[in-house]
Amino acid sequence: MDRDQRAARAAAYESERAEIVALVPARARRVLDLGCSTGWLAAALKARQDVEVVGIEREPTYAQEARARCDRVIEGNVEDVPRDLGRFDCLVAADILEHLVDPWATLAAYVALLEPGCRAIVSLPNVGHWTTYARLATGSWPRLPEGIHDASHLRWFTLRDAIELCEGAGLVVEHVERRPWLLWRGTRLDRHAPRIGAFTFQHVLAARRMARP
Repeated sequence: MDRDQRAARAAAYESERAEIVALVPARARRVLDLGCSTGWLAAALKARQDVEVVGIEREPTYAQEARARCDRVIEGNVEDVPRDLGRFDCLVAADILEHLVDPWATLAAYVALLEPGCRAIVSLPNVGHWTTYARLATGSWPRLPEGIHDASHLRWFTLRDAIELCEGAGLVVEHVERRPWLLWRGTRLDRHAPRIGAFTFQHVLAARRMARP
């Protein structure tokens, strides 16, 4: 990742996301953050509660910065599941699964590290947003520096796909937050966007690991 690439993605990958932080239970004491970027989640959680945060990050620059915030950072591909992680009471996969070759198997592997009944938070861009259809009408698939059509995305999800991904990994989805985008992302107009798929650019799902039979 060069300087220009980082600058283009900074707002999406390095900024604190309040909606993610809010979904992490206050009682969580050991959190696994997949694709932890610069460790913004660890910093926010540690300011709020007594918690250990383990992060996995493949970008060396991000990983180096995250080490100052996380208790442990593993530099590498999230799909190469480490064997010595231990157990967790919260898993966060915020805008990472769409970058993977096999997000289904990868999520299932990390869910297995969750204690039964504990929470997983999964954030995924919504390919069903109206901008997808608008760009396809021009005759080509959009490839952009960040966002729904980030050129580094390998997989694409609607809300139904996202729920099926979670359920296939052994999770029960309990809450879905639809992040709106009407015309220009991040404007006041977004608050007036209908809460439907065509105007949702991102789904944030809070799910619970099913108890062992």
